[in-house]
Amino acid sequence: MKQLIFTFTFIMAFISASNAQEVIKLYPNGPKESNELIEPESYRDPEFISNISEARIIAYPASKEKATGAAVVICPGGGYGGISQIKEGSEFALWFNKLGISAFVLYYRMPNGHWNIPLEDAQTALKIVHNRAKNWNIDLNKIGIMGFSAGGHLALTVGTHFKTKLERPAFMILGYPVVTMDSTYTHKGSRKNLLGKKPTDELVKLYSNEMQVTQQTPPTFIVHAIDDKTVPIANSENLLKALQDKKVPAELHKFDVGGHGFGMRKRGIPVDNWTDLLKNWLKANNLID
Repeated sequence: MKQLIFTFTFIMAFISASNAQEVIKLYPNGPKESNELIEPESYRDPEFISNISEARIIAYPASKEKATGAAVVICPGGGYGGISQIKEGSEFALWFNKLGISAFVLYYRMPNGHWNIPLEDAQTALKIVHNRAKNWNIDLNKIGIMGFSAGGHLALTVGTHFKTKLERPAFMILGYPVVTMDSTYTHKGSRKNLLGKKPTDELVKLYSNEMQVTQQTPPTFIVHAIDDKTVPIANSENLLKALQDKKVPAELHKFDVGGHGFGMRKRGIPVDNWTDLLKNWLKANNLID
């Protein structure tokens, strides 16, 4: 019986993911730099893909009738070793579509110590959305980024390391994000996978994103559970302080209970309703009607 339930869940997840309009390779002719992963891309389970070497986005454009002009690139989490592409990807993409927001789930390459590769993939994804914005009824000034856990670190890296207007997201949404690479508060697996076993102090500082916030960092929504044992809430608290110090509009919503990786699935606890807070924030920022 358990196997039947497992199989049914997988099929439904696959159907949901397949509702996307298009799978778009970021580098049709291959990337400039390899992440040097030897093991092939594989499913750890039906909801988690490991060892991604071919970067791509799955597009979920909002219907023309509902489209508000807003769009978001979603970076699922997975400790920079894989991505939770359903729980932190397609489920949110479909939720955004109901609000009239186009969504693009990013299957970014695992860094394997090549720290620049995920950022390059996320920036390339943003550029693709910009370049095809007219086709998807997207406002160029309303393209943001979202991420969870290590994917939250990637989204925040995009929002703090941009060099051009095209690379800057209009807003950031961060779920229980890894923010720092400081060994005191970071998620050790994410740090190792991103920076390698013995990163330099300069590299640790560069990817400790609370230290990279400027006045140009985009408006930010953050959600985190106080009882998160995987990524300490100090990550989000320190980020909020950095954003406030630079007078960047930001909200941090803390929940006593939720643990790590809660996504948007209902468990009968207060954190279940965090997406209502996000919806209010989207309204306040003129991203939905």
